[in-house]
Amino acid sequence: MSWIRTVPEAEASGRLKDLYERLRGPGGRVDNIMAAHSLRPHGIEGHMALYRAVLHHCDNRLPDWLLETIGVYVSLLNGCAYCVAHHAAGLARLLGDEERAEAIREALAAGEPERALGARECAALAYARALTLAPAEIDQAAIGRLHEAGFDDGEILEINQVAAYFAYANRTVLGLGVDSEGEVLGLSPSEDDWAHR
Repeated sequence: MSWIRTVPEAEASGRLKDLYERLRGPGGRVDNIMAAHSLRPHGIEGHMALYRAVLHHCDNRLPDWLLETIGVYVSLLNGCAYCVAHHAAGLARLLGDEERAEAIREALAAGEPERALGARECAALAYARALTLAPAEIDQAAIGRLHEAGFDDGEILEINQVAAYFAYANRTVLGLGVDSEGEVLGLSPSEDDWAHR
């Protein structure tokens, strides 16, 4: 599961047990990335709040599949196989088209997103790439290029926050050795699941 000790679901009590119950996905398990926070349950709350806000909030304007694509791309750039596997599966589910999702993943892995996506989406991915690989080199012109591609400031914020979230998630996974053993890919709890449990 990870290189540090995690509290198994069967041994969880109090706040951690409540969080595990809220996070249990369709496969009946808590994703290992969340269980990695189990020694500090408040970290689970913070992680899940950030995840929901940037990737699955009802007030986001960009399509869910594009936000998921940005997450897959950032994860590929960071070498995070765990997040690529989860979010490529999520992308296929959102698109309802496994072949298209796989074509997008392959194009991203090859560093050629234009093979599978339009110019507007590629502009978002170019920004996410720069933010991932060379954040100190981003300047106002990068934002201008996103405006030219048709994104408004709120949408640019969404792109920025998804790329930034995946930098955090990838480093959590890679830095703690989190693996996907026993998980069902691409079926993380939805906003409704989290809000109402």
